[in-house]
Amino acid sequence: MDGLRASFNISLMIARPGKAHIIGEELLHPVLDESSLPGNEAILLAYVRFIKEEDLAQEFLFARELVMDSKGKSIFQVVEGYFKEKEIPLANVISVATDGAPSMVGCQRGFISYLKKVVPNVLAIRCLVITAVNRIKSRPLSHRLFRQLCEENGEDFHRLLLHTEVRWSSKGACLSRLYNLYASVLEFFEKEDASLCANLKKFEGDIAYMADLYTKFNEMNLQLQGDDLNLIKTKSVTSAFVSELLYFENNLARGVLQPSESLRIKEERANQ
Repeated sequence: MDGLRASFNISLMIARPGKAHIIGEELLHPVLDESSLPGNEAILLAYVRFIKEEDLAQEFLFARELVMDSKGKSIFQVVEGYFKEKEIPLANVISVATDGAPSMVGCQRGFISYLKKVVPNVLAIRCLVITAVNRIKSRPLSHRLFRQLCEENGEDFHRLLLHTEVRWSSKGACLSRLYNLYASVLEFFEKEDASLCANLKKFEGDIAYMADLYTKFNEMNLQLQGDDLNLIKTKSVTSAFVSELLYFENNLARGVLQPSESLRIKEERANQ
């Protein structure tokens, strides 16, 4: 009942303004690392990516309870125990993707630090976009300074959006908003974190591409909603979307940036 009541209250908060569901990112802070069951059990979820028949495959690896706490050492012990149980050498792990939580990336007691003691050459990967957004959104002072900077720069928006894993479509809103404010984001991190700013500049093209791609996903998703939806319309929408993706891919292969609006804007800005 507590979960149902919480869900109702959250839905009410989102529906009251009469706007799109994506404003939930402005109301709520998502928890991405672990899931707590009604009995307050903390569950660690792990997924694995590997090469299967020359293709990249992703599978669910395991779900294990964190009995003591959710610190980096406890997380590592659970992962290490699973690999020993299945007789899989930890040396087979070549990279690990995490968010920026201290329990994962802490230099002394984070999960990655414990893993590197066993697998020194393991590559740790963090999402650059989420790192940048969290760096601004998680600190009230940074959030206020960034909002003031956006106002001074005459931006159409004054805040970034968080994304939730349970709504993949919200990633499109998060990426699009970030790229709409990209100039202000770069200006902000030039003073706050030069290393992060350099990485954002380096991967601007990738972020622009993903922002447009997820925007296309969201547009298709909207067309697949409504009471008048049927099998014929669904097939028509999905077929058109696949054709558009192929057109998108062919244009990129030929160096033509249309219909990618974000990539076109980036190219124009680079030529100025």
